[in-house]
Amino acid sequence: MTLHLHLAEATASPPRPLTPAQVATLATVPELVIMTPTVGGRWRLAGRQRVGTVRLGHNDGAIELRIQPKLPVQRLLGLLGDNDDIWQHHQITAATDDLLVPALATVFARAAERVLRGGVLHGYVHREDALTVVRGRIRTSAQLSRRMGLPTAIEVAYDDYLADIPENQILLGAIELAQTLPGVADTTITLLRHLSGRLVGVVLVRPGAPLPLWRPTRLNERYVPALQLAELILSGASLQQEGSQAIKIDGFILNMAQIFERFLTRQLATGLLPHSLRCVAQKGHRLDQQRRVLFQPDILIYRDGRPTVVVDAKYRTLDGAPPTGHLFQMISYCTALGLAEGHLVYASGRPSAEPYRIKNSNIRVHVHVLDLNQGPTDLAIAVASLVDRLAARSEGPDMATVPLPGNR
Repeated sequence: MTLHLHLAEATASPPRPLTPAQVATLATVPELVIMTPTVGGRWRLAGRQRVGTVRLGHNDGAIELRIQPKLPVQRLLGLLGDNDDIWQHHQITAATDDLLVPALATVFARAAERVLRGGVLHGYVHREDALTVVRGRIRTSAQLSRRMGLPTAIEVAYDDYLADIPENQILLGAIELAQTLPGVADTTITLLRHLSGRLVGVVLVRPGAPLPLWRPTRLNERYVPALQLAELILSGASLQQEGSQAIKIDGFILNMAQIFERFLTRQLATGLLPHSLRCVAQKGHRLDQQRRVLFQPDILIYRDGRPTVVVDAKYRTLDGAPPTGHLFQMISYCTALGLAEGHLVYASGRPSAEPYRIKNSNIRVHVHVLDLNQGPTDLAIAVASLVDRLAARSEGPDMATVPLPGNR
């Protein structure tokens, strides 16, 4: 019999009894759950910063684990999208169930329906094949080496105009996966099956497999909102364990720290563009002079091709002063990059009014809070305020650059 476990994100549950098989099942996903033994053979379970629903184990160890986000589902869905058309209030509230996975499946199905209503996108795909008639150009070298010059089965290369392109492969992969997710409404499954039938001849992308490359263009512009959701659903069907490859899971999981980081990156990139500032996320730099240690700041802000400010997203509540480790991390970033301005952005709490001025240096670490518990309007105002502060700190070389020891 399957055990149904309901946990809250980053919150411990009351102690409960678990069988040895169930304990062994939960031990396979330390990325999702913290298990602490208590008296009487009971276990206290706490969800980490990941949310969603997954099916784990089998037989006596079968568990359906649901981790609810701290944020209301409607508000969380609003953090995931780039396109205002998809994330309008009436679109999000259409998913009446306050569970993340069913709500996301419903929003994705409606986005895909809107996309395919305008017709299935086609594109030119390069093909190399052996045909009995000439099509495109003859591959002379292949013809001689494989067919010994015989006139049958001609080796040709040509461009075919068809629906089996990366955009449709990703879309179909997410459509098929969304039908299998736990708790998805029957009406949503019916709609997804109908959409799947529209993509005839398309080879779908499997969860955990590398996604085919695509880039936004004028031709696929209407696909972009649905593709962003499709990539999210496909990536949520695998867990990234420390030091290993992603593994496929039966369900859907979101990493809230990554969601906050991506949301912050999108908002800053859009808001800072009018200030002639450019945002770059997760770009690798070397910490030491021997270039042996790699680090990747969450966000770097550039002016005229030169980094001026570094930003780090912290999906946690700020309780008083930032943790020492967060300050040390930012100081290291600023020192290695030769910057005087570092900014820590937290998802809730109260920021300090004054920056932390680091002894024996001119590095200043500013602390901000972008409270995700705010309504959409208040959150937009807070984002605009943060953008203005970052833009002001990026003005002029004297405000942003630390003289490196080797350059003094």
